[in-house]
Amino acid sequence: MAWNVGAGLEGKGVLVTGAAGGIGKSVAEAFGATGARVMAVDLDQGAVEAVVAGLPGGGHLAVGANLRDLGALTGLVGRARQELGSLDVLVHLAAVLRRRLNIDEVTEEDWDFQIDLNFKSTFFLARAAAGAMRDQGRGGRVILFSSQGWWTGGLGGSVVYNAAKGGVVTMARGLSRIYGPHGITVNTVAPSFVITPMLMSGLDPTMLESWKTATPLGRLADPGEIAGPVVFLASDHASFISGTTLNISGGFLNY
Repeated sequence: MAWNVGAGLEGKGVLVTGAAGGIGKSVAEAFGATGARVMAVDLDQGAVEAVVAGLPGGGHLAVGANLRDLGALTGLVGRARQELGSLDVLVHLAAVLRRRLNIDEVTEEDWDFQIDLNFKSTFFLARAAAGAMRDQGRGGRVILFSSQGWWTGGLGGSVVYNAAKGGVVTMARGLSRIYGPHGITVNTVAPSFVITPMLMSGLDPTMLESWKTATPLGRLADPGEIAGPVVFLASDHASFISGTTLNISGGFLNY
């Protein structure tokens, strides 16, 4: 085993959703640097094309897709498998947040919009990707994104968002048991406060300062600080890690 963080990833096919976002872009870049081939997926075709244009390495692909369209997910996975040569890793970051500081202002449409993408589509995409990996017969990695809110219940008007993220943790545990016999690991990553447009949207500056104070490292994370652990989970180094939720919170949470 080569002792680099991306050991075993050269030439592998990696599907990254939410790839035009702050963390997603960093994750796509990190996989490109390992020599993997990346299918970068986001709702905005133009934005994801710009991401792919800047990726190191070659053989990458930009795809604009609405992941709330469950009927399109199997085709998306099939396209990744065909155009990348194989599908070895799914990193599912795509998510939406509607911040409602007053719980009484949460509407049914708010609920459905967030749960549909953040939870329901996560299941169907993970199942499709893991099924493709099972059929290939060479194992694989499924890496889903949760949040510190799976543990805290959500801060700053994000209770619905984090209800979904709690479901993702439980889902990943179940999927790890189902797909483990096929050599497929399933893990979740749970960042706390990362400097991204989603976090900053509608956020009270005093709340931001309180989060910094509550974090032992005294600051928010940079998106690149999430990308390294994700690549590690996809690498040969993490071949015996499954059903785990990786806490990346600067000490904000201890578990």
